[in-house]
Amino acid sequence: MDGKKVRMAKGPGSVDEYLAALPVTVQEIIGNLRSVIRSAAPESKEIFSYRIPIFEHHGHLVGYAAYQDHYSLHLMSPELMKRFEEELKDYGKTTATIHLSYDDPLPRDLIFRLVKARMAENEAREKK
Repeated sequence: MDGKKVRMAKGPGSVDEYLAALPVTVQEIIGNLRSVIRSAAPESKEIFSYRIPIFEHHGHLVGYAAYQDHYSLHLMSPELMKRFEEELKDYGKTTATIHLSYDDPLPRDLIFRLVKARMAENEAREKK
């Protein structure tokens, strides 16, 4: 690379900056997602790490991110993705992330149950 350094564009440095940079319609959708996560994990703490907002409960719980054509819930648990495989069949996904369409209703009940299951995983891991 001829000695040139690769520089990343400076992105947001906090959850508030991240959310403020989103279009208003996306802010509302992400706000609804955050509300479901908070209702499932009211004692969790929201931080900004890996360039996305992440909720912590006995370690990283779940994260979320907005993209141009979808938004994602980062479960950070391939095992959980496998356990909920049937319920997640209609969603785009990677190993530990669910892709949600801006055009579809938020699957509140499913997300609530996923966050609760993730909390149980983290709590069980911490007890070991």
